[in-house]
Amino acid sequence: MTLPTALLGATGLNITRVGFGAWAIGGAEHAFGWGAQDDDESVAAIRHAVEHGVNWIDTAAVYGRGHSEQVVARALTDFSADDRPYVFTKCGMVWDAEATSLPVMVGAPESIRREVDGSLRRLKIDRIDLYQLHWPPKDGTPIEDSVATLHELRAEGKIRLVGVSNFNVELLERAAHAGGVDVLQPPFSAIRRTVATDVLPYCAKHNIGVIVYSPMQSGLLTGAWTAQRSADLPADDWRRGSADFTGEALHSNLALADILRTVAKRHDTTVAAVAVAWTLAFDGVSAAIVGARRPTQVDGWITAAGLTLTADDLDDIELGIDRLGVGAGPSRLTG
Repeated sequence: MTLPTALLGATGLNITRVGFGAWAIGGAEHAFGWGAQDDDESVAAIRHAVEHGVNWIDTAAVYGRGHSEQVVARALTDFSADDRPYVFTKCGMVWDAEATSLPVMVGAPESIRREVDGSLRRLKIDRIDLYQLHWPPKDGTPIEDSVATLHELRAEGKIRLVGVSNFNVELLERAAHAGGVDVLQPPFSAIRRTVATDVLPYCAKHNIGVIVYSPMQSGLLTGAWTAQRSADLPADDWRRGSADFTGEALHSNLALADILRTVAKRHDTTVAAVAVAWTLAFDGVSAAIVGARRPTQVDGWITAAGLTLTADDLDDIELGIDRLGVGAGPSRLTG
């Protein structure tokens, strides 16, 4: 199966407009876990996505404290170096040996160097295609030093592209003084829209590739979520403590999913595909990371790669967002 692709900023890399997000497959044994997860199902989901045309996978060292990267490696065992999908991962969230506390956001050069070696070992690859600083560091390290270290790793052949995640425009400007970044990964969905105000236009202007994460808002915009599912979340699923999954916010978010359902019926597709396609309609967005824990979930969103929403679709979604007062940020294209 062939999926539509887009150039990732100025990198020359063509990536499918949807990629496999490997956060949830890290399992439950970490502060941001999604509950128990079967590794065999995770492997099947990754392979299913790749067999259906997805050409990149996004993971992070902190997902399952390295476990997600190990599962990705297992899923790619049968692919040659030339045939495997691109592998993107992240650094900068460091956990203690017993994982008894929340990860610390670290940007120190020596820490990044330890982390890249750990990721290469777990992923069983010679070079990481996109290496991203997961969050702005909180250990006192200047952004410029962290980004400069990533450029050194590229010069050494350990990574191909330099990326950051969760950066605002001010931090991107500072990163530019240390060689700049090839790719930004921000959160973006019909519920969480603030980056459309300034970050997406900035990246479009400076030809920085953008791969957005959580376009289905961690399951809320899949069309399958219900208030009962929120109530039944296990204690080891981070969403149980999220305001989006409780109270009035949950009610409004599910009402927005119903509006997306109306749009989905017009295109004979899924709510999940519409949610993802909405993010891809914004100027500056190269592609979207979409998570899955089993192959059937991949089937629910993969058609987003080729789904173009009409002006009427976008009007209806905009009106729904505004009427419901869901989230924050622009509810329509800004570019």
